Amino acid sequence: MKVVLLGTAAGGGFPQWNCACALCAAARDGKLPARTQESVALSGNSRDWWLLNASPDIRTQLTTTPALAPGPGPRDTPVRGVLLTDAEADHVAGLTVLRGGAGLKVYAAPPVLATLAPLRDLLDRYAPWEWADSLTEGGFVLSGGLVVTAHPLGPKAPKYVAGPDPDDRWVTAYRIEDLAGGGVLLYAPCLGAWTPELDDLLASADCALLDGTFFAPDEMGTAVRSRGGRQAAMGHLPVAGARGSLAALARHSGPRRIYTHLNNTNPLLDPDSDARARVSAAGVEVLPDGAEFVV
Repeated sequence: MKVVLLGTAAGGGFPQWNCACALCAAARDGKLPARTQESVALSGNSRDWWLLNASPDIRTQLTTTPALAPGPGPRDTPVRGVLLTDAEADHVAGLTVLRGGAGLKVYAAPPVLATLAPLRDLLDRYAPWEWADSLTEGGFVLSGGLVVTAHPLGPKAPKYVAGPDPDDRWVTAYRIEDLAGGGVLLYAPCLGAWTPELDDLLASADCALLDGTFFAPDEMGTAVRSRGGRQAAMGHLPVAGARGSLAALARHSGPRRIYTHLNNTNPLLDPDSDARARVSAAGVEVLPDGAEFVV
């Protein structure tokens, strides 16, 4: 299974357009590499490619990735569809860029499909797409020989959804297995809390792409003087701390472990930071946009 990290930043990208924090300033000065918003492409046969989330930067990401170039016909594309982990704006806005792409298929959990109904109607007027329940019993098979199961992770609905919603299927992780080679990828760019199911999923994975949005629990307040509680409400488990994801990953030294979805305030964006040194010492990676690897 071939994997391309199209983008590795959280919503807003890096540097964020309206942020003058120290990290964003360093990126604007060319001292740190810029990053586009999080999305992944993968294929089991190097011909049929599937997107994991569709970021607002998807056009740039597609046009700078040779494997995803259109052809051989004038309107042919190797992109077959999209797997959505949630309904957050930075994961679904790119669907509008893909409008008119005939025959695409989008997988998402039931509450995500429901809340995207107006967008689905709009997109289907350009070219009919197939919209499928990612939580279908037994999983599903993607062209190219990939078998996928989706796993609910929590009830965090996007901010644009009015009122509380206790449905715990708003956020999902994907376990993707290559039938030919046997490699297993775990994709979970949004984690509100560590669960026993994540331990089970990691136990059978060869590689895991995980939520690295924030390094510390109070990161936004320190970097941009954010109001207290705003970061916690965003639903991302921090990397550091006794209950952070890095401590949990210490139990899983077998799979390759990679952080993605990095917020513009995250010191992991700086390869010379103490935070990056700590994560690297634990055997966990932070890769740049465009990184390619095989699982």
